Amino acid sequence: MAGGMEISAPRRAGQAATGSVGPEWGHPGPMDPAQISRKEGSIRGGSLTLSAKAAAALDRELMSTGAFSIDQLMELAGLSVSQVVHRVHPLSKGPRILVAVGPGNNGGDGLVAARHLRHYGYQPSIYYPKRPKNELYQRLTKQLEDLDVPFVDDFPTALQTTDHIIDAIFGFSFSGEVREPFPAVINAMAEAKVPVTSVDAPSSWDIEEGPPKSGVGSNFHPDVLVSLTAPKPLVKHFKGRHFIGGRFVAPAIAKKYDFDIPPYEGIDQIVEVDRDGHKL
Repeated sequence: MAGGMEISAPRRAGQAATGSVGPEWGHPGPMDPAQISRKEGSIRGGSLTLSAKAAAALDRELMSTGAFSIDQLMELAGLSVSQVVHRVHPLSKGPRILVAVGPGNNGGDGLVAARHLRHYGYQPSIYYPKRPKNELYQRLTKQLEDLDVPFVDDFPTALQTTDHIIDAIFGFSFSGEVREPFPAVINAMAEAKVPVTSVDAPSSWDIEEGPPKSGVGSNFHPDVLVSLTAPKPLVKHFKGRHFIGGRFVAPAIAKKYDFDIPPYEGIDQIVEVDRDGHKL
């Protein structure tokens, strides 16, 4: 659940005021996978990667034939992110988690993750400068306020007193220019001395080409990436710890879109994989 703008009907539709995003959790109605070329959803090193178009089609399928609601999918995504953070950054490494939240569904995933982390015993704080008026995001915000999770206005200052950062600004469908106030935030994350976990895609990265060749995000290489549902082609540029989260896809849908469901264990919602997509 990454990337899009605020939700007006089904998930992942619209264009962000801070950069262009493609349709994610858009209008229900599956796309025929035969229309998705192998270039757009190709096998790379034994692991299927999904382009923005293919991933959006899969998302729409989950919302239609999969019968999932917007809230369910965002909840499951945020739960996966929270489990990754707990795995790579246990409480013994420091409880303070700064969550950088964007205006779309990637940001919503971050809000859900923060709620779960608060219940795990962490001390999350939220940087959320562009708040949509959509009811779903307002409810997610209210849930955090009821848990006394602080919302901060000054990201650089908050960064000085955190132990870990969650990058939940932009997701896989982002394209175009990074607009204010996020350039400074992405640059600050790139230079941070504490670990960064990105949700589905490092903010500012192109889904196919990875980090920009220059400008904002060109030097942003987070320590951890959580690919939701399936990896995106940008993973070939990623060198940190890589997890897949998405223990909700039915085998029939995975077969239709030609990717394997990873071998989740026990109650885990996540699987750590190597550069070739194999479980560690």
